[in-house]
Amino acid sequence: MEIILLQDVQNLGYKDDVVKVKNGYGRNYLIPQGLAELATPSAKKQLAENLKQRAHKLAKIKADAEELASKLNGVSLTIGAKTSATGTIFGSVNNIQIAEALAKKGFEIDRKTIIINDAVKELGSYKATIKLHKEVSAEINFEVVAE
Repeated sequence: MEIILLQDVQNLGYKDDVVKVKNGYGRNYLIPQGLAELATPSAKKQLAENLKQRAHKLAKIKADAEELASKLNGVSLTIGAKTSATGTIFGSVNNIQIAEALAKKGFEIDRKTIIINDAVKELGSYKATIKLHKEVSAEINFEVVAE
């Protein structure tokens, strides 16, 4: 079944993408949740017209994302965490703490766009990826230190 995504869906696609999914996933989850609509011929024509009208606005959004990515690529963060005597963190460092540390540096980033590749359960240096746009992402380094 072909559907048009109305919102970004992780591991599937971005808003306004036409993707193929299994019938049950589309009919039982994506469409009832308001994440997608059926890709009928009329819906595809309407999507093409909307994309044509929004092309200028989307170019500006992408340019803003690239500018923010260039600023973020040089940023390194230090995040304090409570640790045991062996250097293991109580709990883990997650994207919420990274978003808060970025906010202190003056970058307002949505926590849902921050992806941490490894589980952060010990002290050390790590990398996180921030998806600013479907074609633009920034990588930041952060270090976890004991409080």
